[in-house]
Order: sequence, then structure tokens, then C-alpha cells
Amino acid sequence: MTWDWGAVADFMPRFWDGLLLTLQILAFGSLISFALGLVWALLMRTPSRWVRWPVGVVTEFIRNTPLLVQLFFLFYVLPEWGVTASALTTGVFAIGLHYSTYTMQVYRAGIEAVPAGQWEAATALNLPMTRTWRVVILPQAIRRVVPALGNYVIAMLKDTPILMTITVMEMLGEARLFAQENFQFTEPLTVIGVAFIVIAYPASLLVRALERRLVR
Repeated sequence: MTWDWGAVADFMPRFWDGLLLTLQILAFGSLISFALGLVWALLMRTPSRWVRWPVGVVTEFIRNTPLLVQLFFLFYVLPEWGVTASALTTGVFAIGLHYSTYTMQVYRAGIEAVPAGQWEAATALNLPMTRTWRVVILPQAIRRVVPALGNYVIAMLKDTPILMTITVMEMLGEARLFAQENFQFTEPLTVIGVAFIVIAYPASLLVRALERRLVR
């Protein structure tokens, strides 16, 4: 077997298209998981068990079923009920929804780590509950959980190839299509493997640096 640089050159335009799509999926999926995870965490702290119980059941179900099953359900089953979306939209939402159940636990840990004295001080100042959360609790909690959230962003990056199963041509999808068309698998798949390392490893170093800086 010989390495074919010509195949690499031919694949690179597709690689850049796949990389751009991968980063878009990662960005929007992360936003959904961060926002929805915070919503889940806040709902789980409400006094009403009629809110906590359904939220707990839903999030446990999502967290304990495979992302691929959820992706297929959203893409193939929901249209039978009249709910349709593009493959890209479905994939981004599936990743964001799945990881929101993990970021929820991160937020809960961060909120519980806020010293009780902070709650007592807010009560002594007679701050409204919404202002207590917005000004006192959440800024401290989120500062603590940034590194953990970063780890889930890296995990989401490594899960983006799953979207290939519903025709979203991210990096691995483009590599597979190129390989099947040209009967050359080594070069495109090697390029994709290197690309994931080049993105994920520096990101992991950044997360570690943030953890040392913020969690002290």
C-alpha cells in the first residue's frame, strides 16, 4: 500500500466543507445543550414534585438511551406524526437534547456548590428570587462548571459523525462518500482522524487550563 497525495488533494475541498458543517453542528448543539440543561436544572429545583417528577423521568430516559436511537426516532418517527425538519436541524437538536441531560447534572452540581451563606445573604437583602438567581447564584455556579461543560463540548465533537446516518455530510460523511466513489479509504479516513485530534486535543488542554484558573 502506498500513500496517495493526489487523493488527499482531491479530498481536501470536501474535507473543508465537512469541517465547516461539523463546527456548525458543534456550535449550535452546544448552545442547545447549555441552555436546555440549565432549564432542566432549574426545573429540578422547583418545590413542586409535579414539575420535578416529569422532568426527572424525561431526562433519565434521554440520558439512558443511545443517541443513535434518539436520532432515528426524531428523523424517522416524528414525520409520521406530522413533525418534520431537515436532517441537519434534526441532528443538531438531537445532539443538543441528548447532552442537555448531562449538562443539567453539571449545573446542579455547580448550584449546590454555591455556599449557603450566599443564599442567606440574598434573603437578608430581601432580593427577589429571580434577582437572586440572576445576580448571586448563577454567576457563581456557572463559573465553577465551565470546565465540565467544556468536556461535554469535546464529547459532542466526537459524536458528530453519528449524524452521517441521517445523511448529514459532516467530516466523516464526506470522507466515506469520497472513499466509496474513488475506492480510496486510507487517505480520507486518515485525514479525518488527524483532524479530530487536531481539534480535540488543544480543546482538552484549554479545558484543563480553565479548570486550573476557575476552580480554585
